[in-house]
Amino acid sequence: MVSEPGDATAGGAAGGGRPSRLRISTDPAHGGRWTSLRSVGAGDGVGREWLWHRDEPRRAGVRPGDAFADAGGLEECVPTVRGTPDHGDAWARPWRRDGDKESVGGPGFRLVRRIHDGPDGGLVVDYRLTAEPGYRFLWAGHALLDVSERGRVILRDGAAVRLYPDGGSRWTPGVWPEVDGVPLDRLGPDDGTALGAVVDTAEVSVRDGADVLSLAVEAGGQPVSVALWRNLGGFPEDAPYRSIGVEPMLGRVFDLAAAGAGDAACVPASGEVRWRLVLTATHHS
Repeated sequence: MVSEPGDATAGGAAGGGRPSRLRISTDPAHGGRWTSLRSVGAGDGVGREWLWHRDEPRRAGVRPGDAFADAGGLEECVPTVRGTPDHGDAWARPWRRDGDKESVGGPGFRLVRRIHDGPDGGLVVDYRLTAEPGYRFLWAGHALLDVSERGRVILRDGAAVRLYPDGGSRWTPGVWPEVDGVPLDRLGPDDGTALGAVVDTAEVSVRDGADVLSLAVEAGGQPVSVALWRNLGGFPEDAPYRSIGVEPMLGRVFDLAAAGAGDAACVPASGEVRWRLVLTATHHS
């Protein structure tokens, strides 16, 4: 099932180049997953699909509490990314469509999103989470991208990094783009490693050949960051595959249970938190 309200187009600009129109398709019946993020070049109709996919037969039949079924695309991870439940409590629940909004409820929270055209040709996703005041949570737009070995992640040089060398909650500090000798901005070739990082910045661009995709998260009064999942054929151990995740976030850790002071978003007295994800794409001849 493809969401009609979740199909939207927009132009965008990112560091020069020719703006491309973006189209998003979503699947409310199956966790609200973004199934397509496609850019179309202005004038010539040339474009690309940005989201990576893999065949995962379990994905269509998942229920809350099931182990994560990685089919690619973009998953909405809330109220945690790692930990329990793995990848959060929204991806395994059916979402509801109401006009141009899509929503899901989980234990203690409700999340609503609206996809629409924004100012200056941008494509915008507006989010609103409602819960009891004091409710702490993480959110990540867990986007797995179809990028080549030449792909590069562009973030603010010198930004603080928390490097996660494995699937746990232990991290080591560093600065972008290289931590412990690992050039995090370079995406290939496969070398049998898999690691995660959370970077203290609100904006990220991914360049692959002539195409650039940019994402920015805005959330007044809440901690924001960008997470990177750099799996170059190192995960899972029994049947590894390649997957590249670029994830705008609310929060600064992967696991809510490991969040210290200021590491997670927190619902204020109003009972709601609002934030915005802005996406643009450009093509560089």
